[in-house]
Amino acid sequence: MIDRISNSNIQSMLETLRAHQAQSMGNTNTVNEPAATKVGQPSFFDSVKNAIDKVNDADIKADAMSDAYDRGEEVPLTEVVLSMQKSSLAFEATLQVRNKVMKAYEEIMNMPV
Repeated sequence: MIDRISNSNIQSMLETLRAHQAQSMGNTNTVNEPAATKVGQPSFFDSVKNAIDKVNDADIKADAMSDAYDRGEEVPLTEVVLSMQKSSLAFEATLQVRNKVMKAYEEIMNMPV
């Protein structure tokens, strides 16, 4: 199985994304607030944060179901396994997307001007 998602991992990913967003906009200072966008449209940062929050929620739910099953509560084992697999799959997908974005960013930065 994969390593558990921790708040420090999520914060690290968010800080990396903020730094890359600021660098791509020509802004060298990384402010905690994203740049303003059109009304009604979430910023890229908000979209990424929401996606990571959903992955984190899936992990928390899987942990809670696993703990409930371990305590002997009436939680079907199939539901526990299914929630753990959903959490694992969501994390793996997020990790793959991050890797692809980082690879694309590196390729763009290495392009001759």
